[in-house]
Amino acid sequence: MATSPRPRTAREELRLSDKPLFGRDNLLWMGIGAAVIIAGFVLMSGGGSTDPNVFNKDEVYSKTRITVAPIVILIGLVIEIYAIFRRPRKSDPAA
Repeated sequence: MATSPRPRTAREELRLSDKPLFGRDNLLWMGIGAAVIIAGFVLMSGGGSTDPNVFNKDEVYSKTRITVAPIVILIGLVIEIYAIFRRPRKSDPAA
C-alpha cells in the first residue's frame, strides 16, 4: 500500500530552494539606490569653518543642505523600495 507524501511546509520549501532571494536586476537597483542615498549624505555634509568661533549662517543653512540633500535621500529610499518589491524578469538568470 503506497502512502502519499506529506506536503512540504513553507520552511522546507525555502530550505530546498537554491535560488537567490534577489535577482541581478534587483541588486543593481539596490546599488543605484544606495549610491543615491550616499550622494544625498555627501551633499548634506560640510559647512565647517576653519575658525571654530565663526558661524557662517549662509553656509550651514544653504539650500543644498536644507532642501536638495533630503530630497535626494528620499529619492534613494524610493529606489530601494522599488528594488525590493520589483519582480524579476523570466529571462533573469539569477532569479
